[in-house]
Order: sequence, then structure tokens, then C-alpha cells
Amino acid sequence: MSDIRDQEDAHEFRVEALSLWRITFGPLIWALHFVASYGAAALVCAKASAGAVEALRIGIGVGTLLALALILWLAVRAWRQWDLRRDPEWENDKGTSEDRHQFLGHAAFLLSVISFIGVVYVALPALLIGSCA
Repeated sequence: MSDIRDQEDAHEFRVEALSLWRITFGPLIWALHFVASYGAAALVCAKASAGAVEALRIGIGVGTLLALALILWLAVRAWRQWDLRRDPEWENDKGTSEDRHQFLGHAAFLLSVISFIGVVYVALPALLIGSCA
């Protein structure tokens, strides 16, 4: 009986550890996109070649689409973990493992939404600025 309980506890720990990691992935993608976009812009503008600005825009556009797709994928997985359709209760105050699991899904979903918006705002200068000068 003790072995079964230990296995259940180990499984629950692995699932929740993955949930904790999932919370960090959206903001991490946002941060990497920010550093890559502004770092590439700084390098291209320091070199100041004419055709490189257009290539920079395309590169930032591709990187933005990739980052948004990854964040969207994380948001869908977090939404499923939150499981609002099956359990429409917004409060998870009982402290059960299911409440913690749903709370971590909720937190990961909201962080994914914020990260999605952040990536869009980071990419706006590439669309709006004509040159480095």
C-alpha cells in the first residue's frame, strides 16, 4: 500500500514540477525574443549597410512569428491544465492537489497572454522604423 502511495506522490511531484517550469517558459521566450531583436538591431545599425535593414526586418518578423507560435502553444497547454470548461469554479481555495494543479495552469495561461503581448510590442519598432538613422 505504501509503494502505491509513493508512486502516486512521485507522479504528482513530476506533474507539478513540469507545471512550475511551464510558468517560466512564456516570459523566457519573451525575454529571448527581446534580446535577439534588439541585439540584432544594434549590430545591423552599427554596421549601417542599406540592404541589411530590410533583412533585419524579415529576421525579426520570422523570429516574432516563431516566438508567438511557441507562446500560443504554451497558452493552449496551460488552458487545458486550468480546465475551466470541466470545472468552472474560479476559486481554488481548498488546497487540494487538483486546486494547485489548476492554479498553476491559470498562472501559466495568464503569463502566456502577457508574454504574447510583450512579444508583439517588442516587434513593433521593426515594423515602424524605416532606417537606423
